[in-house]
Amino acid sequence: MVTVHDVARAAGVSISTVSRALASPERVAAVTRDRVTRVAAELGYRPNHAASGLRMGRTHAVGLLVPDLENPYFATVTKAVQARARAEGYEVFVADSDEDADMEAELIAALAARTDGVLVASPRSGEAELRAALVGVTAVLASRELPATPSGTGEPEVPCVSVDDADGVAQALGHLSALGHRTVGVAAGPASSWSSERRVAGLVAAAEHRDVQLVQLGTFQPYFAGGVQVADHALASGVTAVVAFNDLMALGILDRLRHRGVDVPGEMSVVGFDDVQLATLVSPALTTVHAPLARLGRRAVDLLLVRLRGGTAASTQLPVELTIRGSSGPVPAGPVS
Repeated sequence: MVTVHDVARAAGVSISTVSRALASPERVAAVTRDRVTRVAAELGYRPNHAASGLRMGRTHAVGLLVPDLENPYFATVTKAVQARARAEGYEVFVADSDEDADMEAELIAALAARTDGVLVASPRSGEAELRAALVGVTAVLASRELPATPSGTGEPEVPCVSVDDADGVAQALGHLSALGHRTVGVAAGPASSWSSERRVAGLVAAAEHRDVQLVQLGTFQPYFAGGVQVADHALASGVTAVVAFNDLMALGILDRLRHRGVDVPGEMSVVGFDDVQLATLVSPALTTVHAPLARLGRRAVDLLLVRLRGGTAASTQLPVELTIRGSSGPVPAGPVS
């Protein structure tokens, strides 16, 4: 195995110069840097990040906490996080809280002990609990924001990358309103979900400017089975369209309506949120708000690396766009059975 000593000897420089040229190239003269990198490539030298990490107190790894890896939303985010982190020389440790807010603090602590920083995606914990779990942890939030801390408290801000939930549901409601729908069901996600709270609030705000009555169908688990429950509530309520918290729930609604003999979109329209890959694999294909999930994952890694390198990371909100497919159509002429 080629070592840093071999590279230093062949390049005619010190070991410390080799280390700087490969880890912090801006600190080495261009001529020396080019010679070191050329020699390292010729010899096939591969830096031992684990060993250098031990010397510098770094692991060259980041942690990622998600509520549910089986949800295609988080699977997409996770793949993007892994790809971006590995491109930057970091490994990724992933923990799944199984939608259990009580487990999150313990998992954040476990990840923080083994990594340089932690990405926390859509945590279900309350604000106070989440703040306490993040004390002393270099972290970035994804799909969750924490209000700014009062000045003088000594608590650092936790940067966040999120999508524009309010604009997304406003686009969805505008689409349904243009199709003639005047009673629209709202299928919220878990009560502990920050994104669900934002989406419901966005729908309420958007409805104030349109001739649309919102019918709150309740809060449901963000799974296919949750959508099955939503469909029965929607049919009993008399709404002509439903906006679901996420695509998995919307897919459950479509399946239940099909089993009950309700035509979509002829008798009821369904709109989801996120635009996961499964949205195009059903019939009719799902109208949904496209959220740039891969971009969200990559941006979260970028923010975390800025913090790890001593910079100040600014929170980012990503735009969304309604994707119209076959599950939404004009309001039915008669009542839904």
